Order: sequence, then C-alpha cells, then structure tokens
Amino acid sequence: MTIYAQILLYDGFDPLDAIAPFEVLAAGGDAVGGEIDVRLVAADGPGPIRSGTRGAVFNATHQLDPALPGYVVVPGASGPVEGDPDDGVETIPVLLSRFAAGSSIPVLSDMFANPEVTMTAVCGGSLGLAMAGLIEGRRAVTHRLGLDLLEATGVNVVDARVVDDGDLVTAGGVTSGLDLGLYLLEREFGPQIAHAVERFFEYERRGTVWRSAGRSPVAV
Repeated sequence: MTIYAQILLYDGFDPLDAIAPFEVLAAGGDAVGGEIDVRLVAADGPGPIRSGTRGAVFNATHQLDPALPGYVVVPGASGPVEGDPDDGVETIPVLLSRFAAGSSIPVLSDMFANPEVTMTAVCGGSLGLAMAGLIEGRRAVTHRLGLDLLEATGVNVVDARVVDDGDLVTAGGVTSGLDLGLYLLEREFGPQIAHAVERFFEYERRGTVWRSAGRSPVAV
C-alpha cells in the first residue's frame, strides 16, 4: 500500500520546516522502492504559495486530501518575532493566527478523525494547530520561544526534540524537521531505512524521541 506524506504549504510558512522533512521522506521513499508518495500540498489546491522568508514562492502540486493514508506535515511560519501588527508587521504569531483561522483547519480536523492519518508538525506548526483548538490536552513541542504560548493553549508541553503522542508527532526548532523525517521513517519502516537516509544526508539525529512508554523518572 502506498503511504502518502503531505507537506502542507500556507501563506507565510517557513521553507526549511517544509523542505527538510520533504527531502528526508523523499529519500526514504527511494530507499523503500517508492512506497512513499511525498507531496507539497495546499488546502486550496495546486498553485504558488508565498513563504515567510523573503517572499520565496513554492509550488503546491496537489490539494490537501483528508482521505489519503499516511502523514501530514504542518510547518511553522517564518517572519519577525516582534513588531506591531497594527503597523502592518506580519509577525510569526500573526501568521500562525491567520493559518489557524484559514481553510486548512477544517480539512486537518477531518484528518485527525481518520485513523490512517498521523498528524505531524515542525517548529511553530504545532502552535498553529493549538491556536485552532485541534490539539488541546495532547502532548507536543514547538520552538523554544513558543513553549509558554503552546502551554497556554491547553497543550501538555514536552521539552524534547521530537514528541510522539500517537497520531500526533511534533518537533521543536526549525532544523528539527530533519529529525522528524528520520523518526517517521524509523517508525514506519524500521531503523535500517532511517539509518541509510541519515548516512546519505550526513546528518545525525539529536536527542531522544519522547514517547508515552516505559517508566517515568523518579523526582530527585
């Protein structure tokens, strides 16, 4: 069965949040003989999508499809951290708030209800999902600058590089999209595939993936 990895693009997204897992998962698809169909998608269908980094434009080739089994990757936003929105400054919180009220959210909500879909997010992507009310009560991580805000939305914050909460897998800072992609390959196909792609990219994953398994540490 073909597994789909839908990398979601939206106005103001961070390019590295999207392209890092895109490249890793595409290489993983090659390593397993094409069993992963990796796509750049948008809620409104194919077309150019403006990123938040210098206005660089990327082309979505497919429409976000809630029926496809596999993974969805929600990137964070790219822009200034500080600034007055009343003066027209599109800060990262402004971009994420717009995403949280946009056309992607109803589709993503349907995907959470699909047992064949695992939702994933890189950096501020989890904060966008939280702002939309989609991951309240779940365990997740975001960029360190957004951890307090993520917690304020009702999310149980876990300060780890990658957090696996079942059908929700999130990763922290921008470069953690590489770690996310490699972990998804290991989770889906086993460590040999992940290791082969890791060596191909000459990149070593950082940190231990947090999962709700095993013993909890004793407080000291």
